[in-house]
Amino acid sequence: MFKPLPLFIGLRYTRAKRRNHFISFISLTSMLGIALGVTALITVLSVMNGFEKELRARMLGMSAHVMISAHNNSWKDWQPLADQLRTQPHVTGVAPYLQGQAMLTYDNSVQGTLIQGIDPLLEPQVSQVTNKMLKGSLDALRPGEFNVIIGNELALSLGVQVGDKISVVVPQATVTPVGILPRMKRMTIAGVFSVGMHEYDSAFMLLHLDDAAKLLRLPEGHIHGLNLKLDEMFLAVPFSRQLNNQLPIGLHSSDWTYRHSNFFKAVNMEKTVMFVILTLIVAVAAFNIVSTLVMVVTDKQADIAILRTLGLTPRMVMAIFMVQGTVIGLFGTLLGLVGGISLALNIETLVPLIEQYFGIRILSPDIYYISDLPSDLQWVDVYRITGLSFLLSLLATLYPAWRASRTQPAEALRYE
Repeated sequence: MFKPLPLFIGLRYTRAKRRNHFISFISLTSMLGIALGVTALITVLSVMNGFEKELRARMLGMSAHVMISAHNNSWKDWQPLADQLRTQPHVTGVAPYLQGQAMLTYDNSVQGTLIQGIDPLLEPQVSQVTNKMLKGSLDALRPGEFNVIIGNELALSLGVQVGDKISVVVPQATVTPVGILPRMKRMTIAGVFSVGMHEYDSAFMLLHLDDAAKLLRLPEGHIHGLNLKLDEMFLAVPFSRQLNNQLPIGLHSSDWTYRHSNFFKAVNMEKTVMFVILTLIVAVAAFNIVSTLVMVVTDKQADIAILRTLGLTPRMVMAIFMVQGTVIGLFGTLLGLVGGISLALNIETLVPLIEQYFGIRILSPDIYYISDLPSDLQWVDVYRITGLSFLLSLLATLYPAWRASRTQPAEALRYE
């Protein structure tokens, strides 16, 4: 009268109080193991996504989404193209730049740096350096005054403060009566910034576009390229490819994923490895389901034989034990799903409470640039983890259920 019958019997076996409490313990362990594995997978991947998102935001704080550069490092008539690009969809900012390398000297300290010539009025459209200033502002970069803004780590290495004068040596020679000498210019520290990335904070120097052109001996009005900011960073790849087909000869476009490709490839590889490692927790718990069902099948030999004599087919017997194992995996997966989502959404609140309670710092700001545990829960990862966990639980039921379906009633009831 109960249909489908295998589902009814399988659920009845799952709910029934077993005579063998050890089997119940193994079932509970399997369920908790799956829940733990799913929770760990969701939480760890969310934290890694959060770190990737935070690092990406810091990288793009000083780096444009799309960069147009001239092949010969000299571009004169750039204003018409810049005006045209500002009218393009998704483009929120366009700013010119000049780049070069130099050595900074102060007293007995010497540090290498990357010169970045910018337009103080247009630069806030393509970078977040205005919001990252510790001292001073971009307004101090006035043409002809040779004021510079450097990263906080570079300032600490040189031992300079705002108002100090440093010597900038560029790798271009000047012919004098006493011989060939490197070009040198005295400049004033007008500000210090910090974006939280060692690459920029320790080796970046900003100065006005006109001053950079004079320092690098470029004709007036010439630049090295244009920086572009889009309203969506992930549009940079197709936008850059399309732009390359439209740019005149001598200009080339590249996007932020190309400039930082090695870093993001390493992050993706690390996420993949962590996913595989943590999936092993779920696999071990699923293996416990195999052990549980094998013991259940052994314990229910007489019941299986009686059901077979009453007309139950081997396929229906197999379905009974598949239902039982699937229920264990399903409840474990759902429990881990709730735990993982709850932990991933609240980890930024829980970690400070744990640090305060135990008096520790998990990520010390003196060592790490990111001292908090950011979390970015992506539902694609949740669906993938949930589906994988349920699939492993389902596969774990096949062998024990097949063993149960092969039970011979006469052999099972011979000694009953």
